[in-house]
Amino acid sequence: MTTFLPTTHGSGGGTPAPRAVLLDMDGTLVDTEGLWWDAEVAVFAGLGHTLADHHRAVVSGGPMGRVGRHLIEATGAAITLEELGPLINAAFLTRLGDGFNLMPGARRLLDELTGQGVPTALVSASDRAVVDVVSTVLGQGSFTLTVAGNDLRRNKPHPDPYLAAAAGLGVAPEECVAVEDTLTGVAAAEAAGCQVVVVPSVVPIPPAHRRSVVASLTEVDLRYLRGLWPAARAGEPAGPL
Repeated sequence: MTTFLPTTHGSGGGTPAPRAVLLDMDGTLVDTEGLWWDAEVAVFAGLGHTLADHHRAVVSGGPMGRVGRHLIEATGAAITLEELGPLINAAFLTRLGDGFNLMPGARRLLDELTGQGVPTALVSASDRAVVDVVSTVLGQGSFTLTVAGNDLRRNKPHPDPYLAAAAGLGVAPEECVAVEDTLTGVAAAEAAGCQVVVVPSVVPIPPAHRRSVVASLTEVDLRYLRGLWPAARAGEPAGPL
């Protein structure tokens, strides 16, 4: 976990909800889910295997360990997980170096949260080397801290990354909004106890209790996030369905 800015808020109940916003990276803030898939396809092509499109929904948003195990088992490729991870990361970083786009509304949302002094964390299943590259491009001042997939023993879909982010910001997970795009990330955030806003990227995700679904981050601002709490307390799906 890397911290950029100190948090200065207290733990009292006077701070408007949410007290922190925890944001996924790939497919949520930056348009990189396709780059990951391209990297995986290229690596397995080099191993003599073709990845079918239906594997993409399975691996999207997943940590390298789970992704690698699934693809090795699905293809029968003669490679170990320890050998595969660095190959995929290297192929992805090469594509990342060619440039990438922010998701619609991402820059505006980050700027608003920063401008309003809302503590933020970048919470990614990607390795630290990847998170550091992307967070530098986004601007390190955009995040109070970052959590990478290999910072902890357990990655998404376990709650550990979101629990670590909330603890690092000094807030309860229940007082945080997590913004995610995949079922893997949603599972992690909900298991941690966060309110969740979903911007689905690869597969549809339905709304649920303490989970709202939007078409893009252009629909999300601080006013929207603060409006989630009454709906959550009422036990209804939060936000527009």
